Amino acid sequence: MSTRRTIQIDPVTRIEGHAKISIHLGPDGLVETARFHVTEYRGFEKFCEGRPFTEMAAITARICGICPVSHLLAAARTGDKILAVSIPPAAEKLRRLMNLAQIIQSHALSFFHLSSPDFLLGWDSDPQQRNIFGLISANPELARGGIRLRQFGQGVIEALGGRKIHAAWAVPGGVRAPLSAKTRDQITAGLPEAHAVVRQGLDVLKQLLDQHLREELHVFGEFPSLFLGLVGKGDRWEHSSGGDCAGVRVMDSDGSVVADGLSEDDYASYLSEAVEPWSYLKFPYFKALGPEAGSYRVGPLARLNLCERIGSEQADRELLEYRDRGGRVVTASFLYHLARLIEILACLEQMERLLDDPEILATHVRARAEVNCFEAVGISEAPRGTLLHHYCVDENGLIERVNLIIATGQNNTAMNRTITQIAKHDLTAAELAQPQLKEALLNRIEAGIRCFDPCLSCSTHASGSMPMRVQLFGADGALLDQVSRG
Repeated sequence: MSTRRTIQIDPVTRIEGHAKISIHLGPDGLVETARFHVTEYRGFEKFCEGRPFTEMAAITARICGICPVSHLLAAARTGDKILAVSIPPAAEKLRRLMNLAQIIQSHALSFFHLSSPDFLLGWDSDPQQRNIFGLISANPELARGGIRLRQFGQGVIEALGGRKIHAAWAVPGGVRAPLSAKTRDQITAGLPEAHAVVRQGLDVLKQLLDQHLREELHVFGEFPSLFLGLVGKGDRWEHSSGGDCAGVRVMDSDGSVVADGLSEDDYASYLSEAVEPWSYLKFPYFKALGPEAGSYRVGPLARLNLCERIGSEQADRELLEYRDRGGRVVTASFLYHLARLIEILACLEQMERLLDDPEILATHVRARAEVNCFEAVGISEAPRGTLLHHYCVDENGLIERVNLIIATGQNNTAMNRTITQIAKHDLTAAELAQPQLKEALLNRIEAGIRCFDPCLSCSTHASGSMPMRVQLFGADGALLDQVSRG
């Protein structure tokens, strides 16, 4: 007779937010499907109602302490449209500079702090050591470099906005303060060390991919899907909707462009959201193809697939090598990790270019106006993928309705497909015959989720702790085993 078994595992899992995984067995006793449950409550969209739209940047930035800049910039972009203004060129460049810094610090956190312990210490290593502290012991130079790289990105955010987290700096119409020559020089001085760290990370990961991680490429979420994100003019890599952005592109896994030049203003005409009773996290899809064929991925993997080139020397060389490894359109979700490092390199090169532009020191950084539009949609590329803010306001600029389309939600279907693929591969008949699930299985499933670097507080707009639970169900729905963390 099956009995419920529970294994407590520490430390808490390395994802941002609260989640549960259930694994369901079919009539043959083997894995049929796995589900990634997000059980936090959505709330931000409702309690923003009645607030002035000018407060939205500061309010929505507090959805999350990991990616507040993403919401800050998307909200400011939406506010620009409500004012119906073109922001000053210096403000556009400064916003881009802050977004580059945000991508750097967030990707550094994901790779060096949350994911690399799996690669460097091993999937089956002691969970008490399989974390940033174990990495410090095993490879202090790499761990220290990762900490310093994230510190660099956060330092740029602080230099621009006055705070590393929740900097109320980008506002409707531009930014609050210009960049001084002294601050520009301080940022520039940190670039060589940042370059050295990301080069070290690239060398380590590529060596591991060549020697030890070949299986993961085909097990950790390798499947065809659509990819969605912003693209720049000339088919270049893009991270912001201002400047040379050419709009939203949708591509399939064969490299065919399904839709191009889409405007965020019309997102409701080409995106829809499905719901499931077992998760608060919605399932966005490309409307023309339906929920299954229209599921898509966003974020670093998608952005590198969608562009033809990045537009900077070192990152373009890495992009070519990346495509030699994974194909012109990379479908292996495990390569999100490599894509993040390439994006960090791209951000550093673009940051150098911006800092060399004399216009970035201009003092005119804000356009002022009254409410000229009652509905607007702002878009930006957050580290985890495409982010949309949609506001409706009254004649006084008070929010009547808010809709937020978050990157993690757009990857929801892909995350569920990934953990199902891993569970089917690892939970063989022999494994299921064992008296209990192994901790290493939990870790590999978690690692599949970490490929996407989910931010569940953003996706559900709630704060929470970080436990995860894996549950194994038989074909009759009975709970056969349970492994918990946190």
